[in-house]
Amino acid sequence: MQSPTLKNMHLQQQVGINYILLTILAVAFTWLLHEFSHWLTGELLGNNMAMTLNSSYPLAGKYGAASHANLVSIAGPLVTLLQAVIIYYLLKSGKAFLLFPFLLTCLYMRVMAAGLNFINLNDEGRVSQSLQLGTFTLPLLISAILFYLVYAVVKQRQLSSRMIIITTLLVMFVSSIMIYPISFCISGYCKEV
Repeated sequence: MQSPTLKNMHLQQQVGINYILLTILAVAFTWLLHEFSHWLTGELLGNNMAMTLNSSYPLAGKYGAASHANLVSIAGPLVTLLQAVIIYYLLKSGKAFLLFPFLLTCLYMRVMAAGLNFINLNDEGRVSQSLQLGTFTLPLLISAILFYLVYAVVKQRQLSSRMIIITTLLVMFVSSIMIYPISFCISGYCKEV
């Protein structure tokens, strides 16, 4: 017979429609918060900014000052890291199991961004290169911190491999259908209907 604690943990790790909807919300929220951070930083620095689900940029085509590019670029990853730290502490407290997709989405988006630096410089890669730290120093540092937070929660909450895999696949799928088509179109590869 399972102890009540183990039984409650098992019940909490069920993937149903509510968990799937929460994961969709986690992906949308994390991406929007990340891009909003870029946009807000740019606006506060006096730049007239535009924002999509996967991009924030100055409408003038360049920033008002050279330093603004680094500040705007790092704002998104720092807010994503802050989101992850807050969610980490909520999850560690044991009161917010369903917030796991919000933490995992932070890791997924920054690892993907780090990998995309091979193709096109992304937030941390741009700043890292600008500071002459090498393209991958900041992306790897941010990704490592996020990985540690996810790993620590998985171990402490004893999340099953099944739960981690399902959540990861959901985050990847939702990100793919929600974010990447927009990036593809912004890059000029879409044709108007």
